[in-house]
Amino acid sequence: MKIEESNIVETSDYRVIIYPASRPFTTKEAKVITEKLYDFLAGWAAHGKPLSSSFKIEKNQFIVVCVDEEKEMASGCSIDALGKIMREIDEEYQLGLFDRMKASFVENGEVKTLKLIDFKTKLRSGELSRDIQVFDFSKNTYLDFLSHFLLPVDKSWAASIK
Repeated sequence: MKIEESNIVETSDYRVIIYPASRPFTTKEAKVITEKLYDFLAGWAAHGKPLSSSFKIEKNQFIVVCVDEEKEMASGCSIDALGKIMREIDEEYQLGLFDRMKASFVENGEVKTLKLIDFKTKLRSGELSRDIQVFDFSKNTYLDFLSHFLLPVDKSWAASIK
C-alpha cells in the first residue's frame, strides 16, 4: 500500500506512526532511509502474517509509517521490530527520532525544530509569532494526519502556551 492520497480509501483505520527528526535529512540520508524502510516493510509481519504498510518522508524531516489494520493488526512484536529499525536509522544519523521533547513548526515557509522548553519560552515572549503553524506528532490515523498534522498555533497542542 502506498500512502499517497490518490491510493487511500476514505477511512480512519489506517494506523499512522510518525517519527520526527530534529533536522532535515540530507539527500544521502533520505535515500538510505528510503531503501532501508522499503526493505523492512516488504517483510514486515505480525504473527507471521504480512502487514499491508508503506511510508513517506514528509517535509524532508518526518518519517510517516502507515499500516492498514483492516487487513491485519500490527502486534506488539511487529511494532517493536519497526522501533528497532527506526532506532538503527536514528543512531546511524543522529536524527533525534525518539526525542519527544521538541517542537517543530513552520515559520516563513521553513520547517524549524526547537527544544520544547525553548519553543515555549520563545512563543510566550513573542519572539515566535502566534501566526506560525505547528506539527502534531500524536496523530495515529491517516485521515487525522492529513487534516491535523500541521495546524495554526491557536488550533494546536500549543494553544495553551501563554
